Amino acid sequence: MTFGIDDLPVRDELRGKSPYGAPQLDVPVRLNTNENPYPLPDALVERIAERVREAARDLNRYPDRDAVELRTKLAEYLTNTCGHPLDVSSVWAANGSNEVIQQLLQTFGGPGRTAIGFEPSYSMHGLIARGTGTGWISGPRHEDFTIDLPAAQRAIAEHRPDVVFVTTPNNPTGNAVPAGTVLALYEAAQAARPSMVVVDEAYIEFSHGASLLPLLDGRPNLVVSRTMSKAFGAAGLRLGYLAAHPAVVDAVQLVRLPYHLSAVTQATALAALEYTDTLLKYVEQLKTERDRLVAELRAIGYEVTESDANFVQFGRFEDSHVTWRKILDRGVLVRDNGVPGWLRVTAGTPQENDAFLDAVREVKKEQNT
Repeated sequence: MTFGIDDLPVRDELRGKSPYGAPQLDVPVRLNTNENPYPLPDALVERIAERVREAARDLNRYPDRDAVELRTKLAEYLTNTCGHPLDVSSVWAANGSNEVIQQLLQTFGGPGRTAIGFEPSYSMHGLIARGTGTGWISGPRHEDFTIDLPAAQRAIAEHRPDVVFVTTPNNPTGNAVPAGTVLALYEAAQAARPSMVVVDEAYIEFSHGASLLPLLDGRPNLVVSRTMSKAFGAAGLRLGYLAAHPAVVDAVQLVRLPYHLSAVTQATALAALEYTDTLLKYVEQLKTERDRLVAELRAIGYEVTESDANFVQFGRFEDSHVTWRKILDRGVLVRDNGVPGWLRVTAGTPQENDAFLDAVREVKKEQNT
């Protein structure tokens, strides 16, 4: 007799759930995980090696528990790129934005508390909520994937969630959320409980618009989360961070694990921040390729959601998984996110994007015959 998960005393809210993940298949072109396709420049690789070599001399000691130098440099980056002054007291860093989200839910969610997100959106919000014992509420969107603001306000008033998630640009749909919508949701959340509002800006560097960081002024229950995985091309680094009122930074430290950021992680992130200007040039290239994908897909005859991210949602399909398979059979891996009738493709290099466009042209032609 086999012994599996169902035979363990797993918490009820975790039964029947699947872990987060995307298939990693050995195909010529992989455009399914929203990675930056450009390797780090050689000069940065050398600088990382120097920084890590320096850190290695003291690996017998614990790292800086509060990552003060790193948080200071992150605050400088946000100040310089967003025009909103921040200092170390308003920035916190962790192992990827997922750990940032986990720490926020450990602090402000938990058993007997709830969180709301407007789906389809980043599925880890709900998964981490359940993992921390936080009840999850799926909020409404319009058919065009914009947030249904009146319905969202009613849902907040009815459920009085402790945490509200707003993802902009939204994953997997790619559309940005206007500042006015976020402000209206924040006001609704404060009237209902008050509660924390977390704006997930993982893809903001790719947006046509500006960051919502300036909204932090006078709103102590607002948090903006970021990552170095996308724009910085450092998915393997696992470094996420947030900006918020200093009281929020103090609060999440109540639940952080001791020395949660290794000395090697901090050294690598600091090196990457020295090359911000270089790395953001790759972002501009990807924005151009993203816009090309949107135009080409529409010219082929697909429906495309407006995108402010480094990926594009396209459709519509009677059976999105069948279409996903047909594209895969042509050597290109895209993402079937489970949004009925839609697929998502990451903006890759020009050559990768050409291969993808050739594949979907063939699929479209096949479907039309």
